[in-house]
Amino acid sequence: MPLQNKIERFLSGNTPRVLDLFAGCGGISLGFHKAGFNIIGAVEVDPHAARTHALNFCRDEPEAIREIHANPRDITTLEPADLLEELGYFEPVDEVVDIIVGGPPCQAYTRVGRAKLREVAEHPDAYLQDARGNLYLRYLHYVAQLQPLALVMENVPDVLNYGGHNVAEEMCEVLDEMGYTCNYTLLNSSFYGVPQMRERMFLIAYRQELGVEVTFPAPTHWVDLPRGYHGSRQVALRNVVVDLFGEHIRYVEVPREFTPDSAPAVSAKEALGDLPAITTHLEGTLKRGTRRFNDIQPYRERPKSPYTKLMRNWPGFENNVGIGDHVIRSLPRDYKLFRRMLPGDQYPEAYQHAQEMFQEELKARREVGQRLEEGSEEYKQLYSSIVPPYDPGKFPNKWRKMEPDMPARTLMAHLGKDCYSHIHYDSEQARTISVREAARLQSFPDGFKFSGTMNPAFKQIGNAVPPLLSYAVGRTMMTTLNAVRIQDEA
Repeated sequence: MPLQNKIERFLSGNTPRVLDLFAGCGGISLGFHKAGFNIIGAVEVDPHAARTHALNFCRDEPEAIREIHANPRDITTLEPADLLEELGYFEPVDEVVDIIVGGPPCQAYTRVGRAKLREVAEHPDAYLQDARGNLYLRYLHYVAQLQPLALVMENVPDVLNYGGHNVAEEMCEVLDEMGYTCNYTLLNSSFYGVPQMRERMFLIAYRQELGVEVTFPAPTHWVDLPRGYHGSRQVALRNVVVDLFGEHIRYVEVPREFTPDSAPAVSAKEALGDLPAITTHLEGTLKRGTRRFNDIQPYRERPKSPYTKLMRNWPGFENNVGIGDHVIRSLPRDYKLFRRMLPGDQYPEAYQHAQEMFQEELKARREVGQRLEEGSEEYKQLYSSIVPPYDPGKFPNKWRKMEPDMPARTLMAHLGKDCYSHIHYDSEQARTISVREAARLQSFPDGFKFSGTMNPAFKQIGNAVPPLLSYAVGRTMMTTLNAVRIQDEA
């Protein structure tokens, strides 16, 4: 009966309610919000990310309500009924949430297999017996308790080949037993208007009572992905299950070919070109330490590309005044090296450039009569002031200078520690990307605010699902659900 009540409420025209688990700062939530869903709450353990989610999705709520939503929550100890009560929902626990979205981390999953996943469906407290798989089990526990009409799970491609497990396939098996129709695929964000080549697994499931098939969004953009992305994809797909007829059981291949309707992928320059140039660090005025978001900087120019127009005019997150989080790291040793690097250069090339710069400096000093003995303290100090200390054979991908005419490579949570993976393509600026530039590369609009200071904001952005990719998934799901309404009316 509760499920039928939920279906009838949906069929009557109510906007589907979404609960975001492992929400981070709200990348999935933002995409689903744009697609027309109602974001009713989130579960996120990181305090800054939880507050960011509340700042953006409860902006019009009274401060007391916003503070409730801003509370960090540990899904391993929080029961669904208690969460809903905290959020102000006192209906039966299985009647409130229509859609669950989220990306449970896959740490320590290797020793949790099909049996454990099935166990949680039959015994909701089974997660207490094995903390190693707690996060996936908690996701399933919330599904079992809340009985959503549909759900989305997002994760890295390697979740398809994780310690001998195809986690997505195993989740589908369990969800099928719980009454869901389920499929999964790999999507690259650059094919959906995001200026970043980020590959992710998406799993979608619908209640079997809805009578619908799972579909995934067709690409709208195209780019010839670098070789490394193809290789990583093939490794991830090695463990995709194939049946006796040679067909994938639940994996769905989304077309990746260029079509006449495909737009070129959004490049880094298209995404960032209207933002203010940053050069104060080259004048020696940028100090190390905490970067706050207090100073609003006006835009450099009017938005020229469709992408920059969207970033400034995203419905509900408009911003045409300026940006306050356009802040960067202080890395004085490397400014000259950043300028010397060519677009596409990685750490081995950067290291070679640095060696050349060091030899040039030695030559310049010799020409004015100054000689440094190799091995002397002064020699060592000069070397370390120019050449980074990392072994180029061990850290080939640690650095990368972005190519202006290509989407950026995948942003990582490691942005919270350093930004060498995304050195700005403009050599005149000679720096790594700013917080707002990282947000732009992830497709967060300029009106989306991040809680905390620079390092927490970088971490939140690097961990996020690109909102435009989430929007493509959410829009496809809304189309599927609306078809159920149309069929019911007919």
